[in-house]
Amino acid sequence: MPSKDTFTAERMARDEYYMRLAMAVRERASCLGSRVGAVLVLQDRVIATGYNGTPMGMKNCDEGGCDRCAHPERYPAGQGYDACICVHAEQNLLLTAARFGIAVRGAVVYTTMQPCFGCLKELLQAEIEAVYYLHPWQPPDHLQEQYERIQKAIPHGIRQVNIPDERAAWAMPRRVTAETGHAAPPVADAE
Repeated sequence: MPSKDTFTAERMARDEYYMRLAMAVRERASCLGSRVGAVLVLQDRVIATGYNGTPMGMKNCDEGGCDRCAHPERYPAGQGYDACICVHAEQNLLLTAARFGIAVRGAVVYTTMQPCFGCLKELLQAEIEAVYYLHPWQPPDHLQEQYERIQKAIPHGIRQVNIPDERAAWAMPRRVTAETGHAAPPVADAE
């Protein structure tokens, strides 16, 4: 019979638990720029997940499906989103919930990257209560003020969850510096 101490291990905190689920979800992402995973939680239950990649039925980025991923030299950081066919992780989780008729109002999002300008607007419109992210994202300077206004409109705010990410270099290859091997400062080139 196991000792009583066998069952007394400390439980993982909720924020870390849900973020680690988002980290597992991103393992399905096929984008070559950033691999992002997101989890939608309502009443302490996961109701949808999403990761970034091409729409269903289209070639994945790692198969040449997205021109922006296939030819990054053609697109400066933060530009060329109109040529990118990828659907962001946060968009995919909202679309998955909609496809299955799951209401998202009042839910919380855990995402491995701070939502971009477009995704943050969509999360606000879907009446998401709070957003927790692992890695920061910085909007372009000309959008900073608008981005901050949207952030403040999320009822319970947006905040970073600080846990180790052993797969950061894989998940964000364009953000890792050759000199250090560590994630580079955030730039406006999310997903």
